[in-house]
Amino acid sequence: MKNTILMNAQEVAEELGVSKASAYKMIHVWNEKLQKMGYTTVSGRVSRKYFLEQFYGLTEKEVI
Repeated sequence: MKNTILMNAQEVAEELGVSKASAYKMIHVWNEKLQKMGYTTVSGRVSRKYFLEQFYGLTEKEVI
C-alpha cells in the first residue's frame, strides 16, 4: 500500500481482491458514514486510516 492519505477505488480493489465497481460501492458507503459524522469526503476516495479501521479493525496506534 502507498503512504498517501486517501485511497482510490483501484487501491481498495487491489487490497481486498474485489472488482473496481465493488470498491466504488464500498467507498460510497464509507463516505456516507463519514459525512454523517461531520467529516468532509472526496468522491471516489476514502481515508486510508478509515479504510484500515473499518476493514481490518485496526486502531489508530496500529495504523501508524
